[in-house]
Amino acid sequence: MRTRLEQAVLKEIRNTRLLQAGDRVGVAVSGGADSVALLRLLEAIRADLGIVLSVVHFNHSLRGKESDSDEQFVSRLANDSRLEFLVSKGDVAATAAQNGWNIEDAARRLRYGFFQRLVDQKCVTRVAVAHTADDQAETVLARIIRGTGLTGLGGIYPVAGDVVRPLLRIRRKQLRAYLESKGQAWREDSSNFDLRRTRARIRAEILPKLEIDFSPQIVTRLEELARLAREEEFFWHELVEERFRARARAESGRLAFRIPDLLRANVAEFDGAPQSAPGASRRWLPLTERLIRRLYEEVRGSRHELSAQNVAQVIRLATVSSSGHRLQLPGGIVVERSFDVLNFSREAALANAQHPARTNRSPGRYRYEVVLQSTGTTSVSVPELGSCFCLKVIDWLLAESETKTSCQALDADLLGGPVVLRNWQPGDAFRPLGRRQPRKLKELFRSIRAQRDERAVWPVLESRGRVIWARGFPPAQEVCTSETTRAGVLIEEVRL
Repeated sequence: MRTRLEQAVLKEIRNTRLLQAGDRVGVAVSGGADSVALLRLLEAIRADLGIVLSVVHFNHSLRGKESDSDEQFVSRLANDSRLEFLVSKGDVAATAAQNGWNIEDAARRLRYGFFQRLVDQKCVTRVAVAHTADDQAETVLARIIRGTGLTGLGGIYPVAGDVVRPLLRIRRKQLRAYLESKGQAWREDSSNFDLRRTRARIRAEILPKLEIDFSPQIVTRLEELARLAREEEFFWHELVEERFRARARAESGRLAFRIPDLLRANVAEFDGAPQSAPGASRRWLPLTERLIRRLYEEVRGSRHELSAQNVAQVIRLATVSSSGHRLQLPGGIVVERSFDVLNFSREAALANAQHPARTNRSPGRYRYEVVLQSTGTTSVSVPELGSCFCLKVIDWLLAESETKTSCQALDADLLGGPVVLRNWQPGDAFRPLGRRQPRKLKELFRSIRAQRDERAVWPVLESRGRVIWARGFPPAQEVCTSETTRAGVLIEEVRL
């Protein structure tokens, strides 16, 4: 007959669908009471669930012979239950020192890396770990003490990839009572009693005092808080993903997002309040902040090191700074404002975008002399742009009489050598057809919202040392075709 605890765990697994019939479940057993209880509980209900069990153990090598004794203890448990024993060993201390991680973080990374390898190698389909309601309460308190937002209040999730946690609503004392009723021994980890560790102090000092002096149900209350925070976070996650998929644009190694879409997040539409209502400026901020974190995560691959201060800097870039300003974020991520767009990119990718297809010339610079034929087409390949420019000389009188157009072209007779195709340089200016005064190209770039990294390689044509044409603009007034033009020059850019 099933015990009340076994029935409770079976009900929880079925209600939350943590495990499915046919799953091969690796039970992560450290040797401590919680993990040993998890193994015994799953053994008792595996037939009802239709699952196959194996025992998984990672030796952290942190306590010398004590760690090896833990491994031997778990090995005997697996052997006694006739379960497959999957074990791995790692030098956590050396890994932590090598990567600048703290011991707990290094242990977690190595342990969960081992779990993932087991799944990838198809040894198991799920790994069950023994986090309890007490662990959840300790985690929430630790994050409150350290400082956290809604995401952090969610604490430990019941499912994280292929890892499941069936005991998150079970108290630690219930598990120990269950083992004692079965006459089952377990191992005590001496590091759990090291009060230099924050988690150990919360476990030994803070939670007991809260239970005695404030609320006997404090663990249950904190576990419930974490559950509510996870539900709230799920709503935000879905909303952010919908906005991200609809409005983020990947282009030229960058991830672009329009500033109006970032700031005008339309959260006010849920309560019917207009954006101009008092307090509306704060109403969109939670979604804006989450979108910024999502954009950063997409470019970097994680949100590691991105602080609330970094997010505030991005918002300031979007609301106060002018076009061309940029911001350096942790992990080599750059955010640059280009008019009403924020571009997120890796620093190396941004450098490559500014200096594409490099040759032996200086980065981003090119200069090609053009020898025009009396008739026909002269082609100039520009690998720095990935383009070929075709300068076609045609009989202009014939072209006009046949097409009856006012096609914008250069008058071949007004061009003088050397004719050079090169990249834009600061100070370049010319008077495009239809303009009264010469204009600097830098000003013209602003008029068409050319992005900063595009300008450095922008193609221009010069004759006798003067700019006479630039991509995207009419040719210079002084060399345009007219009634007296005999031969015209048409310029076409073809992508290589």
